[in-house]
Amino acid sequence: MAAKHPQLTLADRVVAWFAPGAAVRRAQARSVLAYYEAARPDRLRKGRRATGSANDDVQRAGTTLREIARHLEQNYDLALGVLNTLVVNVVGPKGIGIEPQPRNADGSINDDLARQILELLRDWQTTPEVTRQHDWPSAQRLLCRSWLRDGEVFAQLVAGTMASLDHGSRVPFSIEMLEADYVPMGLQATAPAVIQQGIEANAWGAPVAYHVLRDGPDSAAVLGGRAKRITADRMLHLKNVQRIRQLRGVSIFASVLNRFDDLKDYEESERIAAKIAASMAAYIKKGAPDTYERGAEGEDTPRQMKFRPGMVFDDLRPGEDIGMIDTNRPNPNLETYRSGQMKAIAAGTGPTFSSIARTYDGTYSAQRQELVEGYAAYATLSEEFIGRIVRPVYERFIATAVASGVLRVPAGIKPGTLDDATYMPPAMPWIDPRKEAEAWALLEDRAYASGPEIVRKRGGNPIDTLEQQARWRREKEKQGIPHNASQPVGQPQIVERE
Repeated sequence: MAAKHPQLTLADRVVAWFAPGAAVRRAQARSVLAYYEAARPDRLRKGRRATGSANDDVQRAGTTLREIARHLEQNYDLALGVLNTLVVNVVGPKGIGIEPQPRNADGSINDDLARQILELLRDWQTTPEVTRQHDWPSAQRLLCRSWLRDGEVFAQLVAGTMASLDHGSRVPFSIEMLEADYVPMGLQATAPAVIQQGIEANAWGAPVAYHVLRDGPDSAAVLGGRAKRITADRMLHLKNVQRIRQLRGVSIFASVLNRFDDLKDYEESERIAAKIAASMAAYIKKGAPDTYERGAEGEDTPRQMKFRPGMVFDDLRPGEDIGMIDTNRPNPNLETYRSGQMKAIAAGTGPTFSSIARTYDGTYSAQRQELVEGYAAYATLSEEFIGRIVRPVYERFIATAVASGVLRVPAGIKPGTLDDATYMPPAMPWIDPRKEAEAWALLEDRAYASGPEIVRKRGGNPIDTLEQQARWRREKEKQGIPHNASQPVGQPQIVERE
């Protein structure tokens, strides 16, 4: 029989009699709870916990979260504003910029080849996707919006000439944008291949293929076998994940959806209350019952009293008084409560509070600190978008351009550098342009930053900037305008000597 221990309960001793190993684990668990109070539920702490795997959790809630997020985008202005703010700062109005940088054998950039690639890229960016309804910046914004709202987005890479598709550009390459519904969450199989949540993966967990509905997101289509298999090398999958080996993404709104709902309901209640309060109403406080005349059927004689500007109540009976209905609206605490909720929403989704609240009342230092911290979050999302969407698309574009003979590669190009490029996400805006410009100029003068780097930070392309500047200088010289535009024409230019 097991020896008694002062910390063992009666149940522990019974378990120890039949299963000593289980008793040891119970004792270990109890010792852990003794050191971590947060793991011990009581009447004040619910002790909620995630007990399933990442894929199990997404299987149960992923589709519902996606549908709620879409509904809020369509019906709640604050949710739409948060999403718009994220898209604008992650992708920007012009999309993620691409600066080709193919290199010669000595490591220098081949400018002529870079300009040739840039010309082909600009031609392709006018009609980059199969429906030919969006240009490249617009397609990037749609992909980013779907990724953040739904938690994931897919894109098929379609390369090569085919009778059923007109690419609309010199390089025969397009992308097919697909929302998360096109890869059915409920598609599971164990033979002939293991398919989980519409994704076919190997033993290491790496995706091998994606099973995509041909006719749109309809469960009947899966049962009818109308799902096509697309190999992983032709499919891009950008997803928002928080756990390792998570196959499908979850909406970025997942942790704040309840807060969105509560705030929306509260605002609607306050709005209705304020509207009622604006419609002024009054009531008559009745006097003694014996002061009223009775009608033929014992009813009070009806009286019509309507509000008019400057009116005087002159039909009151003895003992009657006029009372006003006051709803105490608008609520003076509404803005404080709303701001607190919006700060929590901003913390859970990523954008800055000032951006979604449209409140810019801080000092320069405070605003810039908020902007710097906010753009760290934006930059993280931008790099994720570049790594999963923009870079693979550009690399396949270059490979297709070479394979189709549209892009001719000169001799002497360093192997593996043909598709090298610099990707330029949206630049952090300037709060005080003069201070920012002087800071960048000082960094360049002291060789802490290069001119091209500064141009890229501003969202521009150094090659374009140089060409525009050279052309502008030539035009100014033709008109007799000095390069220093602040100096009047006809006066000698001031040249500083070293």
